[in-house]
Amino acid sequence: MRIALFLALLLIAVGYALRRGGGPERVMAVIAALMVVFDGALHLVVPVEFALLDTGHLAIDLFGAASTTMLALRAHRVWPMGMAVLHILPLLAHTSRVLDFGMHPAAYLAMQVAPSWLVAPVLACATWCHHRRKKAAGADPSWYRATA
Repeated sequence: MRIALFLALLLIAVGYALRRGGGPERVMAVIAALMVVFDGALHLVVPVEFALLDTGHLAIDLFGAASTTMLALRAHRVWPMGMAVLHILPLLAHTSRVLDFGMHPAAYLAMQVAPSWLVAPVLACATWCHHRRKKAAGADPSWYRATA
């Protein structure tokens, strides 16, 4: 039931971002959607197990951390920095697991999954703020321009 709720909230936020968001919000929507697709594909191939280092989810989390960090560096927004942190936190779970194989699997799962619950509300709020700024000012720059 919690997975269905998570997916429903994320689907709403992704749809809203794709419809009303600027460039950074749309890129984040695609990143989030790709991570869900990768996760689903992973679970079709590999059974869920948190007793050992979860290399499949480590790869997905590396993709999320790298892509959101790149987004944070290029976007003319503040929120992508927080989003990058939300995607870096699961990497700490994987690191903790490598350093302590005695860690309880439930703790590893919680550390790995809990930050993802904030992705949908942050994305929805970011999209709403962008839409409001664009409506008030007529424009809302999406990207920093490269200086030579």
